[in-house]
Amino acid sequence: MPLIPASVETYLIGSLSTSDLMAGLLLIGVGLLVFSLTIVRKLTKELPQGANRSRWSLLGIMILSFICGYLGFFTLNLGVSYTAPEMLVAVVFFFGAVFVLLVCLLAYRTTQELKRIYVLEHETVTDPLLGIFNRRFLDRRIQEEVLRAQRHRLDLSLLMVDIDNFKQVNDTWGHQAGDLVLQHLSQLLEMDLRQTDILARFGGEEFVILLPHTPEQDAFKLAEKLRRAVEQTPLHRIPELRVTISIGTSSLLPDGDDAHSLLERADKSMYRAKREGRNRVVSYHNNGFAEYGEDCP
Repeated sequence: MPLIPASVETYLIGSLSTSDLMAGLLLIGVGLLVFSLTIVRKLTKELPQGANRSRWSLLGIMILSFICGYLGFFTLNLGVSYTAPEMLVAVVFFFGAVFVLLVCLLAYRTTQELKRIYVLEHETVTDPLLGIFNRRFLDRRIQEEVLRAQRHRLDLSLLMVDIDNFKQVNDTWGHQAGDLVLQHLSQLLEMDLRQTDILARFGGEEFVILLPHTPEQDAFKLAEKLRRAVEQTPLHRIPELRVTISIGTSSLLPDGDDAHSLLERADKSMYRAKREGRNRVVSYHNNGFAEYGEDCP
């Protein structure tokens, strides 16, 4: 015969099972919230300073308070049979923790996916060696800026920049030195540009600078300033290696102009600068070329 009557045994097992189940749900809920808090803290560290980071930090504090509430409820009911309302609270707590975890996981995975998409998009429009925009991005932006300038009657200018005797640099110093020259030039060009200006590698040793809201005369001055800066600044790693650049400029015409013509005029001006002796700025006008060299005011 059993030592405990069947009816008593069933009652005890039922009571213990219900109590253990509720306690288990609470502890699992605490574990889920702790995991959620870990995700939130990881995401907060990856975000830059700002409003979004502050909001995620606030969410972390709220989750921490939830954890304290769960543990408090668990402690108060430790070893005590749960009443029906208390059982409902424990179940709600559990599914609340599941909900918080799902939201945090979804937010984190969405953030990582957006970051991955941003990196891929950045790679498609950026030159891998120099970190500036590439030809693909430039072609799109020129079209956009030309249409915008024509629509609102705005000034738009463009500089075509080419390194003088770049093949000789590669042949004499090696291709690694050539890469250093390209990086050196891109850094110098960026230093004197505005945030609205667009610097892109056009191909090989050629660069294009798109200058929104810039009239022809200001484009001349900037081009000459860039030419002098490159001429007077040696490479940090190879001080004895000096390079110069030739620059062609063009500006959007009031009527009937387009992106292709704007680029073509700047390209012709740049090749004119090379034919005239290099290390100079040449601008294309309707009535001919204007040249600027070492004696440019």
